[in-house]
This record gives sequence, structure tokens and C-alpha cells, in this order.
Amino acid sequence: MTARLPLPDPSPTAWQARLDLGFERRDAATILARRHHLGPLRIQKALYPEGPELCHAIVLHPPAGICGGDQLRIDIEVGADAQALLTTPGAGKWYRSSGQAAEQRVNIKVGAGGTAEWLPQESIVFDGAEARMRTVVDLAEGARYLGVETLCFGRRASGETFARGSLHLASDIRLAGQPVWHERGRIDGGSALLHSPIGLAGFGVCSTVLAAGFATPPETLTACRGTTSAEDAAQFGVSALPQVFVARYLGHSTEAARAWFVALWQHLRPVFIGREMAVPRIWNT
Repeated sequence: MTARLPLPDPSPTAWQARLDLGFERRDAATILARRHHLGPLRIQKALYPEGPELCHAIVLHPPAGICGGDQLRIDIEVGADAQALLTTPGAGKWYRSSGQAAEQRVNIKVGAGGTAEWLPQESIVFDGAEARMRTVVDLAEGARYLGVETLCFGRRASGETFARGSLHLASDIRLAGQPVWHERGRIDGGSALLHSPIGLAGFGVCSTVLAAGFATPPETLTACRGTTSAEDAAQFGVSALPQVFVARYLGHSTEAARAWFVALWQHLRPVFIGREMAVPRIWNT
């Protein structure tokens, strides 16, 4: 078990929610074999737009937004040789807090030969939010993971910026029990980091793509580095460690950030799981 992020005692009106999912390979199919929930976290029925070998699931949070004091936990286990893709029906919203922090923890465990794609839509961090986001991925030998996290600071359509509040980020990936990725970050509203060239450089949208469990072929890395964005001023780059692929994006548009990710995914997915890229239908609604 990983250490829990420190949080103040939750408000009696805050949501305490948990979702526990287990995917298993049975014959030629991946099935959703375990599904438990507590509080306002749900999963739609298992979907198979790519055939029975790969299960798509949509994680639902009916309140739509996360308020101060809320604590959400999502546990995902993908068994040996199973394949699962999980996404969300729309943008997540982290609302302004009166002081209490809100937390979301995602724990993903993948068995040997299994693959997990964690592809939530963007998270909008409202001005004044106190947010904690942590993702922990445990891969068995031969397992693979691909995930994306896109953040939008402030409600850009209404001219809101991230002038107050804070966002704490934590991301860990372990392969066969050994750490291959460990990252911590803190972004405070109104801080110099929002405009610093070593921070967000004045951009309001940032995205990180992580893929782990395989060595990125040189030709795939070259193709990913050739991926461009519809935003002329956007900044982006990719790199490959021995067992981890990393890509970063800075811009002003969540739509452009998603299009950039999809272009990368088109190159990565055939190497990652031997399948062509297939955009979840829910992204088009």
C-alpha cells in the first residue's frame, strides 16, 4: 500500500466515494469480473467497440464536480493477459474550496501480459480549489500501462485564472516491484510558477502522457517527436527512458491538447498493445 496524502478531517457534507474494479481474461475475452462502489462513483456496463479481447469502461462521478473535503478513490485491477481501457464521460471539475482539501486517488494494478489504458478527460481546476491528485501504477513483469492527465487552470471560457488555491500532484509507476517513475508537483494559485519558463510559462493547459512497461522503438519515438499541434504557440516534447515514455504539452486549449494526445496515441498504441488507435465514442458527445 502507498502512503495516504495528508488531509484534514472531511466535512460531514463531503462525499467519501470509492470504486473497485477487476478485469479478468476468460478464454478470448476480457470481462469486468468485479465491480464494487461506495458513494457517488459508478461504472457503466462493459463495452466492446474493439472486440471481446479489450474491455472499455466509463467511470462516472454523478455529482460532476469535486468539492473541498471530498475524497475519491478508484482501484483498478487488470488481470494477467486482460486488456482494459477506462475513460470518463466529460471534464472533471475541482471546485473552489472554503479551506478543506479534496483528494482523488487512482490505484492501477496490471498482471503479467495485461494492458491498462487510463484516459480520463481533462480536469478543470477552479480558482480557489484545494486539490490533491495521486496516481499509483503497479505493473507485473510483461504488463503495460498508458495514461494521460490534462489539467486546465481556471475556467478559461469565462476569463477565470488560477489566482488562489493549490494543486498537489503525485505519480508513481512500479514495474515488477521496482520504481520506474516517481514525480511530485505543487502548483499554487497566483504563484510565479504559473508564468515561469520552468513552470507553465503563462499557459493555462498542461498535459502529461506516460506509457510504461516497454522500450519505445526508435522509429516510434521519431514519429512522436514529429507530432505537431494546431496551437501555433503551444510547447510540447517527448522523451523515452528504458521502460517509460513521457510526453508533455503546454497550451491554451484543451481541445488542441487532446488532438495532440490522439496523434501520439496513434503512433504508440500499435507498439503498446498491437492495436490501432480507437477514440472512445464518449469523447465525441
